[in-house]
Amino acid sequence: MNSGGVGGRVIELVEHARPVSRRLPDAVGRELAASRIIEAAPDPYAAGQWTLRAGSKVGAVRVEVAGEEPVTLRITPKVAIGRLFFLLGYSLDPRGWRDGDVHVAQHRELLPALAHAFERQVERALGRGLLQGYRATEDASLVVRGRIREAEQIRRRFGAALPVEIAYDEFTTDIAENRLLRAAVERLLRLPGVPQDVRSRLLHQRARLADVTPLVRGQELPRWRPTRLNSRYRHALHLARAILDGASAEHRAGALCIDGFLFDMNKLFEDFVCVALREAFVPYGGRGSLQAKGVHLDEDDAIRMRPDFVWYEERGTPLAVADAKYKAGRPEGYPEADLYQMLAYCTALGLGAGHLVYAKGNAPHTRHQVRRAGTVLHQHALDLDQEPAGLLGEVAELVREMAHGAHV
Repeated sequence: MNSGGVGGRVIELVEHARPVSRRLPDAVGRELAASRIIEAAPDPYAAGQWTLRAGSKVGAVRVEVAGEEPVTLRITPKVAIGRLFFLLGYSLDPRGWRDGDVHVAQHRELLPALAHAFERQVERALGRGLLQGYRATEDASLVVRGRIREAEQIRRRFGAALPVEIAYDEFTTDIAENRLLRAAVERLLRLPGVPQDVRSRLLHQRARLADVTPLVRGQELPRWRPTRLNSRYRHALHLARAILDGASAEHRAGALCIDGFLFDMNKLFEDFVCVALREAFVPYGGRGSLQAKGVHLDEDDAIRMRPDFVWYEERGTPLAVADAKYKAGRPEGYPEADLYQMLAYCTALGLGAGHLVYAKGNAPHTRHQVRRAGTVLHQHALDLDQEPAGLLGEVAELVREMAHGAHV
């Protein structure tokens, strides 16, 4: 991975792989441990060595501690990069990403693939020029345009005729869609590990967006809604949100600086499973609810629960429940705590069956009938290594089983 001319050590890790021992300054090791990006602890058998183990977060992150050589962590996912992007794309836009619009097979690492994919989508979006739209604007002017803000005129300029407080709709390129693209471009340009050729193309895209107002770090991201006019922007905007919306790692405090980009595979798998279930249930009617609200375990509604996916009939009666779990927690099979959680969901929703969906690991599909309750708890495994059509086919088969169990 080209770090764009930035020096320092590079440490390669693989998601959920065995721990490795690496020589690190104690200050850097302590900061890595505190960041919880990976598991880090001093090696008890070797002075100056730290035991490092990646969890479910993948990507690249750079750690700088004053007086020490910078360290860049590169965490490779176990699933192929192309499959990861399918999971991401489908969860963001299930109808728009099935045709493989993001071609990343030539990349073996996440961040270069992400930067390349986003830049290509921005090029498609801006190839015919920047999108323009109307933006609500409030201003003080010597010329009346739009409508006069009477209350503001009296409050700010009582007794003065000019300037006039006005509000109007301005037709401009400085709209939410372009602001999101510029913010994502600038975010990628700050990250370590973006290949130089992609960095050059991103600089070109930033120049195209030079007249768009940059977002202030920490500012709420502007909202946009799909329309016929912004259809060519849609894929780029979905990737921009993935880049900007909680997926990056930034921290600056005193002598410490952490900067990078990480995907949480737990959340990515959960998002994919929930969206895929919702789409597969469409032919059966009803409605699918992701991160279902209004579910409580007790009669007083004091114990709130948030199942990943609940399928309701039109009148609002729950028909099926599912929860997504990326990793089995034990070598010998599925963790029992997941079964307890699913039993609680079934009890709260009044359902006779519940479904746990895992990324395929070390156990096949199993079912358990709960004593004295009769509730059946199913545990399914999805094979993420197969082609998208096969993966979606597995989800469709799971939905058929869930629908049949609900007697629909």
